[in-house]
Amino acid sequence: MAPARILIVEDEAIVAADIKGTLKGLGYDVPAIAFSGEEALKKTEELHPDVVLMDIVLRGQMDGIEAAREIQERCGIPSIFMTGYSEEIVEQLNTGKPCLSVIKPVDENELHTTILKALKAHRGHQIKRGS
Repeated sequence: MAPARILIVEDEAIVAADIKGTLKGLGYDVPAIAFSGEEALKKTEELHPDVVLMDIVLRGQMDGIEAAREIQERCGIPSIFMTGYSEEIVEQLNTGKPCLSVIKPVDENELHTTILKALKAHRGHQIKRGS
């Protein structure tokens, strides 16, 4: 089975590179990094990753919350939110729907566990590609 593909959406290049290294070390495929919400949407539609690892504060007009909603609506792909503040998630995502998140700096074990949860939930709601 091919490794899960994870799109990183992070506006700080150094942080994105660090997270990419962590994900690759955990055995995941990272097909791209996006730096804005608009770019995240475009890359998601092009690459069809299994999960999007989404920062909340991004370059451009679209923040991570809005980008994740658009990605979910258009592509059905789950996002895991990354933030430096846990309160930020609660305030901005007060939609009544559960969301997955990790606090920055990202802990490798927490990230891996959260990705596995997202993959399990996502794959439970779709027919596997190529089956």
